[in-house]
Order: sequence, then structure tokens, then C-alpha cells
Amino acid sequence: MKLADVQKLLRAEVICCLEGLDGEVRSACGADLMSDVLVHSKEKTLLLTGLTNVQIIRTAEMGDLVGIVLVRGKRPGPEVIQMAESKGIPVMVTSLPMFESCGILYKNGIKGCSELVTACES
Repeated sequence: MKLADVQKLLRAEVICCLEGLDGEVRSACGADLMSDVLVHSKEKTLLLTGLTNVQIIRTAEMGDLVGIVLVRGKRPGPEVIQMAESKGIPVMVTSLPMFESCGILYKNGIKGCSELVTACES
């Protein structure tokens, strides 16, 4: 699935890097804990989060994520947008909550990152 398809499914507004919407999404990770994203994400993963700080951009860059969707209508500040643009990381905003956003993507064929978790980490 392309990021452009994700945008349509989630009725999301593209905040930056419109040219990156042809990027392929194979899996998605819904999380607010960026260390979990780094541990469990895999190739061509889309991040869905309620966070709006620069850590989401740094995580996307380090984890080689394909893009970011901010849920519940949360909007990033200018510093976040500028950093995303400089890194070429598409950022979108949807008014849908995290649970519904993840559910819509899962229903349409996007898998979660759970296959990487092989043991309970308590």
C-alpha cells in the first residue's frame, strides 16, 4: 500500500513532504513510546502516534520509517515540520483516534510489527 492510500483511508491532511506519498507501507506501529518503535519496527513501517515533538522525527530517521501519522488531530509545531522537511519524512494528521486508525489500516492489509516480538519482555 502507498502512503497516498493511507492518506485516503484515514482522511488525513498532509503536513509536509507531499512528494513522499508514493512511498510503500508494509507495516504500521501505533505507539507513543519511541523506544518501542525503534525496537519493534521493521522495513517500510509507518508510525502512528499522538506525540508531536521532534523525537518522532528523530525516531523515524533512525528507524528508517516510511512516514508519520499524527492521530486525534494533533498538529506539530514549526520545528517538527521543518525537521521532517529537511529529512524528507512525510507527516500527516488525522482526526481519528489511534485505535480506529490502526484498525482501518489493519483491515486494509497493513500488518503490525508484532511478528518481531518472540518472547514476553516483562
